[in-house]
Amino acid sequence: MGTPDPFAAVRAHCLSIEGVTERLSHGSPSFFTRGTPSRSGPCFVMCMDDHHGDGILGLWIAAPPGAQEALVAADPDTFYIPPYVGHRGWIGVRLDRSLTTQELVELLDEAHASVRR
Repeated sequence: MGTPDPFAAVRAHCLSIEGVTERLSHGSPSFFTRGTPSRSGPCFVMCMDDHHGDGILGLWIAAPPGAQEALVAADPDTFYIPPYVGHRGWIGVRLDRSLTTQELVELLDEAHASVRR
């Protein structure tokens, strides 16, 4: 019996959003909005497990302007500025902290909406 998928709840919710697809991006499970017939839409969530040895089980998620600063300031134990995409306003979210399922769903929905704008 294998180990449980730490991203199962994220995967289930993201794939329940109409038009969302999953594929590996840079070796990590990532979720994309509906695009055109020839290419997928933009990525809005990347699942990260110990990225380059950082010890974090988490997500890198797209966010609307100002959300990154507000969330990191309010709860720096859960939220952080991720490498590579942080300069675009994306938020790092630690999954080993005390987020409720509802809070996670809201973050995922906002990430999806922020790239669809």
